[in-house]
Amino acid sequence: MMTKLFKSILAVMAGLLLLPACDDEETYAEQKARENKQIHDFIEKNGIEVISMDEFLIDTITLNLEANPEKGKNQYVLFNDNGVYMQVVRRGEGRVMKPGETWYMNARYSELFVSTGDTLTMNKTNQYPESLYVKRTGDTYTASFLSGIMSNTYGNMVPNAWLMVFPFIKPGFINGMPSAKVRLIVPHSEGTQNATQNVIPMFYEITISTEKWQ
Repeated sequence: MMTKLFKSILAVMAGLLLLPACDDEETYAEQKARENKQIHDFIEKNGIEVISMDEFLIDTITLNLEANPEKGKNQYVLFNDNGVYMQVVRRGEGRVMKPGETWYMNARYSELFVSTGDTLTMNKTNQYPESLYVKRTGDTYTASFLSGIMSNTYGNMVPNAWLMVFPFIKPGFINGMPSAKVRLIVPHSEGTQNATQNVIPMFYEITISTEKWQ
């Protein structure tokens, strides 16, 4: 009898110990809500004006304090289908990719937590930039990292959000025409595998140059 009672007490105590742990676990809906708030707070904190894709496509310009300081605006275009925000600081002075082309590119970037502004990875001060190739098939862009910090940290898969910039930029050659520069606010679903698994929004600033066209 005492043995059964003792076992019952232990079972109840074990259940009570598990309750706080269960309460602390976020559901996916709660994680998404947290992410949405972090992105909203980031936009508010940085004085970002969100414009629609229709507004952006009029001239493919997002006014920003680096390229247009006299305008005093900090615009990002929202991709409604996936929640990515993009600012094209400069398109570059090369040309856009043509269907059927594969371009080899170099990128300097920084990757920051939207929630805190702390840097997760970057290669702006490294000797070697990120190396990647990008292929356009019709209106579809695919890409793979060849070497660099992104490749070493996350593997060869290029985040979806990075692919979204290529229809809008005209990167020049490394030692010639000015490079393209973009900024991205990226929800977890369009980011790296790490961001996707942990429901973490990230901010990227990326400068892209063309190594060669093929």
